[in-house]
Amino acid sequence: MARAGIASVDAGVCVARAAEPVREAIARAPAWRLIAAGKAAVPMVRACLASLPRPPVRAMVVGPSLPENPLPGVEAFVGGHPAPVEGSIAAGRRALEIANEGGESDVLVVLLSGGASALVEVPADGVTLDDLRRTTALLLRSGADIFALNAVRKHLSSVKGGRLAAANRGTTVTLALSDVVGDDLSVIGSGPTVPDPSTYGDALDVLTRYGGVGAYPPAVAAAIEAGTRGERPETPKPGSPELLRASTTIVGALADALEGAQREARARGYHVLLREEPVIGEARLAAASLVGAIRDRAAAASGRTCLLSGGETTVTVTGSGRGGRNQEFALALARPLSTLPAAVAVASVGTDGIDGPTDAAGAVVDVTTGARAAEAGLKPPEDYLCDNDAYSFFRALGDLIVTGPTHTNVGDLQVAMLDRGDLT
Repeated sequence: MARAGIASVDAGVCVARAAEPVREAIARAPAWRLIAAGKAAVPMVRACLASLPRPPVRAMVVGPSLPENPLPGVEAFVGGHPAPVEGSIAAGRRALEIANEGGESDVLVVLLSGGASALVEVPADGVTLDDLRRTTALLLRSGADIFALNAVRKHLSSVKGGRLAAANRGTTVTLALSDVVGDDLSVIGSGPTVPDPSTYGDALDVLTRYGGVGAYPPAVAAAIEAGTRGERPETPKPGSPELLRASTTIVGALADALEGAQREARARGYHVLLREEPVIGEARLAAASLVGAIRDRAAAASGRTCLLSGGETTVTVTGSGRGGRNQEFALALARPLSTLPAAVAVASVGTDGIDGPTDAAGAVVDVTTGARAAEAGLKPPEDYLCDNDAYSFFRALGDLIVTGPTHTNVGDLQVAMLDRGDLT
């Protein structure tokens, strides 16, 4: 069911079915240019080029790795994730050059997907790559969600927060795969082609909330504090003349993945319940709420039930282990599920196939996980949870979910399966 959900947001398919507006835009333009950034950038480029009648005069793609097969006429860059690297800076500078090349009658097509925030970057004046890396790492370790993280990143960048589109004198058309809860266009890839509602004041509040301003590199604190005093230009805001010729269309989102998983579950004879509220917040706390949802929302169903949910959690890292938010979510379920008088199994996966700094997409946990761990001589699940070491726990049990990179990204998907007939 999880794999069916991921397949339904295939990046190439999503772009191909939304190509008509792009085709119409470039039909009227003397020339068009292409910039693609994110974990799904390569398949998005392939689908875009195959769907359009003529090639761009300039094109670039930046992703976490080089394409397996070269893309003719497309400059390829390798950026970093979750923190930028030198390749990210090279890609960001090239993206700004391409945007600046266009005339007023030309079209810039931007293909955007999750991960673009780190994969393409140009630091603001006075800020270094190391400053950005240290800031990103501290925010992530402190449990900052994507909204807080991007409020800071956009105000330390010359390409994010609408600044890429602002560099283009012509029309900008963006097709985006959303990995953001609520599909907020200003958050996807840090919104390089859309207005930014956040301010330097918001960014300063984030630094204060997550560790304190003094914990961050001096250049970062100085840049953001200068912005709050009006000494640095703000990102383009809603209604800005710089962005009046920019439009964005979401071509794939978490709702599409949930729909794909739902179709598969029904085909396999399950009664499907869709959990409407997004799964957000600290991973272990979000997991605790799922146990209640399994009891409460499945109570009215009969026979086999599949409860589907999705979103994106965070992890406040206090230990020295390995894992990701999906693995931590699953690990936090190990003890509570063992108390349920029912056959229950839960999978939590990242649709990009990458969960934290590991080779797993997530993990599966069921009512037998705790007992099997004890039989294998493992420490209690709580010990691994305290050390943020979900990866070691599930690897020992063979319960990691490994898909490899899926080349798409719409957030995280949870699939809970249970037999209502056994629930009391």
